[in-house]
Amino acid sequence: MSTHKRHLTRRRVLGASAIGVAATGAAVAGGTGLLTSASAATFGYKDDGTNYVIDTGASLVFKVSKSTGDITSLAYKGKEYEGYGGKHSHVESGLGASTVTIKQSGSTVLVKVVHGAITQWYAARSGQNNVYVWTNKADASFTATRYIVRLKPGIFPNEGSDTWIEASDSVIEAGDVWKRSDGTTHSKHYSGKRVIDYDHVGFTTGSVGLWVVRSNHEKASGGPFYRSLLRHSNEGGAALYEILHYNQAQTEAQRFGLQGPYVLAFTDGGTPSSSLFHANLDTSWVDGLGITGWVGAAGRGKVAGVGLKGMDAKYAYTVGFANADAQYWAKAAAGTGAFSCKGMLPGTYTLTVFKGELAVHTASVKVTAGSTTSLHSLTITGDPSTASTLWRLGDWDGTPGGFKNAQLMTYAHPSDARATKWTGNVTIGSGSEAASFPAYVWKDVNDGVLVYFKLTAAQAAAAHTLRVGVTDAFLNGRPRVSINDWVSAIPSAPTQPNTRSLTTGSYRGNNHTFTFNVPSSAWKTDTSQYNILKLNIVSGSTGSAYLSPGTSFDCIDLLA
Repeated sequence: MSTHKRHLTRRRVLGASAIGVAATGAAVAGGTGLLTSASAATFGYKDDGTNYVIDTGASLVFKVSKSTGDITSLAYKGKEYEGYGGKHSHVESGLGASTVTIKQSGSTVLVKVVHGAITQWYAARSGQNNVYVWTNKADASFTATRYIVRLKPGIFPNEGSDTWIEASDSVIEAGDVWKRSDGTTHSKHYSGKRVIDYDHVGFTTGSVGLWVVRSNHEKASGGPFYRSLLRHSNEGGAALYEILHYNQAQTEAQRFGLQGPYVLAFTDGGTPSSSLFHANLDTSWVDGLGITGWVGAAGRGKVAGVGLKGMDAKYAYTVGFANADAQYWAKAAAGTGAFSCKGMLPGTYTLTVFKGELAVHTASVKVTAGSTTSLHSLTITGDPSTASTLWRLGDWDGTPGGFKNAQLMTYAHPSDARATKWTGNVTIGSGSEAASFPAYVWKDVNDGVLVYFKLTAAQAAAAHTLRVGVTDAFLNGRPRVSINDWVSAIPSAPTQPNTRSLTTGSYRGNNHTFTFNVPSSAWKTDTSQYNILKLNIVSGSTGSAYLSPGTSFDCIDLLA
C-alpha cells in the first residue's frame, strides 16, 4: 500500500518539517548569474550512488537523496549546515520512498521528487547560492503542507522567543511550550509575525546568514494575518519553515496545487537580497522547465483600485483576494487607499477590505490573464466604529490591540512572567480602560471580568444594544453577559479554529460580534450608581487554566 495514503497524526505533523532556499549576498543574490570562469566550470551535478550532488558554481553544494528526496547536505564555503537528530530537510515529516529524477537545462539544475499526492521540486541556478523550492500537493492525504530545513546545532545563536534550552527549561504545555527559570516562555510557535509582516526568516552569525525567503503563499490558507511557525532552535539543532497549511489557527480550508518558489538563501551574514522577495523575483527562467502546475507571468492578471473611501486614518488597510484556489493581498496606500495586486491566477475572487484585521467591506472581482482589472473607488460600508456609542472599550480593528497583554501574546505564553495580572476590573471614564481590560478571558483563569459605567437619566430610560467583538476562541468559549440583575441568554458558538491558538501566539480566528439587546429595566435608575457589566465565559467543553474555554476580544461597546 502506498505510504502517501496514510493520514499523518497532528503530533507527527507538528514534530518534523522544514523549508529550504538559499540566497547569497552582493554579486549573485540578485539572480543575475554573473560568474567567474572558475565558478562556471564547476556548475552542474553528479551521482554519488546515494545522492544527487548539485554544485551551484558559487559557494554552495547541496545533496538530494535519490531515495527520499530529502536535502541531505547543505555545504556553504566547505562547511556543513544541514541535519540534526538523524533527520534531514524535507517536505511534511519526510516523504519516505520516492521517485527522484534530475536534469540540467542550460544554467539550471532541476530535481523532481514524486511521492503520491506530493511532487517536490528543487532548482539550482548557475552562480547562485540559492535553492529554489516548489511543493505541489494534490489532495488532503497529508494533513499539513510545510517544508522544514534542519540545521546542525551550535552554529547559529540560540536566541529569541522561538528558541529554548531543553536541558534547563521546563515543558509547561503540550510538549512544545517551555518556561525558563526567569519566568519567560519559549516555543517554536512564538514568531510574533503575521505572513504580511515578513519576506524572509532565518539565522545569522554575522559572517554567515541562512534564510528562508517565503513564497507568495497563493496556495496557502489563512490570509495575510496568519501566524505560524517560522523557525526554532535549541541545543539539539535549529530549523527554518515554510508553512503553507498547518492545521493551527486555520480559518479556511486548505488549497491544493503548486506553491512556490520559496528560496533557501545563504549570505555573508546580511539579510537576503530583496530581488529574491516574491514581489520582486524574476521567474521567467522557470517557464521552460516543465514544472507541473507552473503558471508564468503571461498567464496571470492584475487588479488595481483607485482608492478607498471612508478610511480611518489611525489604521492601516489591506485589500485581500480569495477563492477556493488562491489567495492574495495588497496594502492600501495611506490617505488615498489606492491598491494594486499583480501576479494573480485567473478567476473570480472575493475582495475584502480590512481595517487593521477586521473585514469592513466585500465585493467580487474577476481576474483575466494578461490584463488589469481596474476598480473605481470603493466605499467602506461595514465599519462598526461609525456607530454612535455611550462608551467603547478598545476599537473595532479585528485584533485585541490596546488591551492588557495583547502584544505580548504573539510571542509568549499567557503564564509568562512579563504578563500583567490577567484579573482586574475596568471603570469607564477612568482614563485607562482598554489597558486595564484583559485581551483574553478564560473560564478557569479570569472569568467574570467586571465593567463599571454610569448612565444619565435619559440614557437609563431606554433600551440599548451591547456589542462584544471577539477575534478567536478555544473550546467554544464565548461571552455571556449580565448587567446588574439582568442576565443574557447563552449565545451560540461561532465557528472558530479548533486549535489552542490563544496559547501558541495567535489571536487570529474568525472575527465575530455578539449582540445583546439590553432592556431599559436592566439599568440603575439612580444616576449616581454604577451599572455593572459582568462577562462570563460559557462553553459545553471543559479544560483547565489557560487551556480552559476562552476567547480573545476585539472591542466592546454600548450603543447610544
